[in-house]
Amino acid sequence: MDSIGKKILSAPAIAIAVIVAIACVVVLSASRLTGAGGGFGADGKSPISSSSSRAWDMQKTFREIYDLNNDRVVFISTEQTVQMPQNPFFNDPFFRDFFGMPRGQQQPRTQKRTGLGTGFVLTDDGYICTNAHVVSRMDRTGNIIGPLERVKVKVGDTTYDAIVVGADGRTDIALLKINPKTKLNPVYLGDSDTVRVGDWAVAIGNPFGLDKTFTVGVISAVARKDVGMMGGSQTHIQTDASINPGNSGGPLININGEVIGINRMIYSNSGGSLGIGFAIPINQAKAVLEDLKKFKKVKRGYIGVHIAPLTDEHVKELGLKNTEGARVDAVLNGGPSAKAGMRIGDVILSVDGTKVNSPGALIEIVEKMPIGKTLKIEVWRERGTVTLYITIQERS
Repeated sequence: MDSIGKKILSAPAIAIAVIVAIACVVVLSASRLTGAGGGFGADGKSPISSSSSRAWDMQKTFREIYDLNNDRVVFISTEQTVQMPQNPFFNDPFFRDFFGMPRGQQQPRTQKRTGLGTGFVLTDDGYICTNAHVVSRMDRTGNIIGPLERVKVKVGDTTYDAIVVGADGRTDIALLKINPKTKLNPVYLGDSDTVRVGDWAVAIGNPFGLDKTFTVGVISAVARKDVGMMGGSQTHIQTDASINPGNSGGPLININGEVIGINRMIYSNSGGSLGIGFAIPINQAKAVLEDLKKFKKVKRGYIGVHIAPLTDEHVKELGLKNTEGARVDAVLNGGPSAKAGMRIGDVILSVDGTKVNSPGALIEIVEKMPIGKTLKIEVWRERGTVTLYITIQERS
């Protein structure tokens, strides 16, 4: 009985011993993980962690910018059917037999192509801004042929069919319309004329289909002109905030969380971001968007001349002081300038008292003027100045 009693009494003791041993292992393991006793990591918090630091305040601001614009930036997906060229080899019976194609079967002549882009909400009833090239069919020269067959806009977790209200190839701006189930939150628009080099710049978009990607950089240049494929007198904001395929049409945002530009394109040899991205200033975009909403196109004025820059040879030949101005290379028959007496070889010096420094400056001045306005234009002709009055007409 004594030996049996001892065995019975020893069972709880053994269990207690096992529990104590396990507890010791857990405590020892926890102490090693927290850094006690020479384990991984240092004890306590980092000595530079402080919620009052300026860096922490900046991080908090970036978080607030993201939270503010999270449901204001949208994902755009597109689909189009393209005609595929007929491969002449598939008309050869030998090749058809070699590739196992039945003699009556035809090569597919069409193909579905999809695209991705970004946009942002302009109004609570569903107007969306993006790039024209995101939602339009383009020819090889970059001119818009028409809207894509299907455009979808994803706002939060809800996807809507979108209508392309209008798209302008010259500025690469498009206006879309969806019918949301509830009121949307439009973005806050900033003043792109106040943007300066060195300002913070935030890009939110869908690069490579990665929804709501947030990147940060600075403004690298303002009023950038004459960069490939940009054309005309349009200026762009340059930034080193990472912009990649899929970011097109998304917002460039300032430190106040306001949209200052529409991300348009990058300069790259590989197709990926090299830290040189370009955005359309939002102040330039406003007038375009208003025209697209009202007329489904942009109404532009013209004066009916072809112009070119002045060279040093022109300056000597014409008796000018410098190369500032726009030389008239051609005058459109029956156009506004022809009616006013403009001649080939005239040099346009000023418009309504504003000096014309270059052909691009003249285009910019005229395009901002309302159609029907009569301009006082000073030209250089036969080593003297002549004043002409030209009424702007709408470009067809």
